[in-house]
Amino acid sequence: MNTTKKLRLGALPKTEATKLTFSCPISLKAELDRYAAVYAQTYGKAVDAATPIPYMLEAFMARDRGFHRKAQKSLPVRAPA
Repeated sequence: MNTTKKLRLGALPKTEATKLTFSCPISLKAELDRYAAVYAQTYGKAVDAATPIPYMLEAFMARDRGFHRKAQKSLPVRAPA
């Protein structure tokens, strides 16, 4: 039985995706590698370090009140077709 506390993101859903490339500090990459290892231990499914990044960004943006206040004042953003 796994008694490890669940991670904040929860199990990652399967979604349609688009590729995005970015650079990050080596220290952040190491943290992402550690997160992926803890995720695998917690949920029993191995993921690479990049897999949780979109979900982390989505969670961050969903909680950013300043972004939402300013976004309400700007034009709506449409997803690419």
